[in-house]
Amino acid sequence: MSIGEIERSIIKKFRKEVWCRFVSAVKEYDLISEGDKIAVCISGGKDSFLLAKCMQEIARHGKYHFDLEFIVMDPGYAEGNRALIFENAEKLGVPVKVFESDIFSVVTSVSEGSPCYLCARMRRGYLYEYAKSLGCNKIALGHHFNDVVETALLSMFYGAEVKTMMPKLHSTSHKGMQLIRPLYMVREEDIVAWAKYNGLTFLNCACRFTEKVASKEEESKRREIKRLISSLKEGHPDIDKNIFRSMHNVNLDSTLGWRKGREWKSFLTEYDREE
Repeated sequence: MSIGEIERSIIKKFRKEVWCRFVSAVKEYDLISEGDKIAVCISGGKDSFLLAKCMQEIARHGKYHFDLEFIVMDPGYAEGNRALIFENAEKLGVPVKVFESDIFSVVTSVSEGSPCYLCARMRRGYLYEYAKSLGCNKIALGHHFNDVVETALLSMFYGAEVKTMMPKLHSTSHKGMQLIRPLYMVREEDIVAWAKYNGLTFLNCACRFTEKVASKEEESKRREIKRLISSLKEGHPDIDKNIFRSMHNVNLDSTLGWRKGREWKSFLTEYDREE
């Protein structure tokens, strides 16, 4: 498919599933403002490349004037994975800027803790730094609806707290920078369908650490959550949608405790005052 055909597929063939949900998230969560300069972070996967195309489209036809940079951090990709990123960037008409880091070598040398968590934290810092050097005030990541729902359950099941990914965040370490997630309402299955329709093949996981240990380790907790949601949807098709909505509808009158920053409150704090 040509670049034009791929772009048209987003706003025509996948208008309801992808484009409208992308635009809804941008509007509902106020993700883009006049004069922004946004660094779209390209990991090489289907999510980040679709995000790049959606951002190009809304920049051309949206109500706000803003600028885009498309940045790729090479943390030590294998040669074939790096080549695939460049191939897809050219095929999709995404003018990427690449910068290098040594994240993979650092992560594989650490013997304790989660390598995936460490990698994600380090990546975020490098992306903020590079985006800021380009004059950007925001970075855009390709997390989608499924990520949001799965994170909510992961937090409850394994973290003993109720929280999820936020559609936007102020950086606590890079003043004046924000993180936004414009695919917040777009479902993963629709991203997969878009890629297949256009005959596109993207990186799945380019992590050298994962490649080494995947055959020896159990599936990740996130994959367990995916299977759980999938099984529950067989009897309750809207269950993922309800989980998503519940993150917007927390009833503090029926909550035992809550935390805002470092301040924690119990329902008992207000309980006796209601007599």
